Amino acid sequence: MILNEVYELSNGVKIPKLGLGTWFIPDEQAAEAVRQAVKAGYRHFDTAQAYGNEAGIGEGARSCSVPREELFITSKIAAEHKSYETAAKSIDDTIEKMGLEYIDMMIIHSPQPWKEFRSEKRYFEENREVWRALEDAYAAGKLKAIGVSNFLMDDLEKLLLDCKVKPMVNQILAHIGNTPFPLMDFCKEQGILVEAYSPIAHGEVLRNEKIIGLAQKYGVSAAQLCIRYVLALGAVALPKTANPVHMRENAALEFELSENDMELLKRLEFDKDYGEFSHFPVFSGK
Repeated sequence: MILNEVYELSNGVKIPKLGLGTWFIPDEQAAEAVRQAVKAGYRHFDTAQAYGNEAGIGEGARSCSVPREELFITSKIAAEHKSYETAAKSIDDTIEKMGLEYIDMMIIHSPQPWKEFRSEKRYFEENREVWRALEDAYAAGKLKAIGVSNFLMDDLEKLLLDCKVKPMVNQILAHIGNTPFPLMDFCKEQGILVEAYSPIAHGEVLRNEKIIGLAQKYGVSAAQLCIRYVLALGAVALPKTANPVHMRENAALEFELSENDMELLKRLEFDKDYGEFSHFPVFSGK
């Protein structure tokens, strides 16, 4: 069962291969989403300061039916925090807000503030300061693992120049039709695990006839095919849903993609229209 499978981070910490993304789950619904997901077998939950639901996720973690040490909870330092002081304070604020003694993993949400995402100003020096705050919180035992999100190859290279602890993950947009293979290969070479957010592209890939047809061949849904695809690439999959039915369906992955079908999916290209989400920086690239 995929919910019982884990990857091992570079520091030996184990992270479940399938997690629950919580973007756009309101704070007042987050605790119940966690509890329902735990009932379905989930142990990995991904939130962020920017999501505004850390308190709810923390409440769900505290009130669910399993011990804290069986859960893996990730949050992200807001993209606008680009100094040691603001980043360090935000880590402490997250721990307090979630009501937890520690966070399993904390990552930098973006190499640039969202209003400057993928702009000319790269914030290399500032990210080193934020990373130093993460390293210190990690050394203090507040965090079990640390990483980054939305970092390009040169963002990582600059960070790797003088870090004491290498990033353990890079959480990026990756799904069928939008898989950044060179970046993923670089991460693998550096011992950085890739996490794929929006593996179903907010549902936009589910209208693709080729994906639907291939899913029917395996007797699964298009969503299940998309999640299995990123897992087959060796990445963590973080589909988002608050619907218990979808939670269970997303985890019903008792099938493997053939090598030929994986190669077909790797080469599959189509217009990337993220619908109402297209204006978000991670989808528009700006």
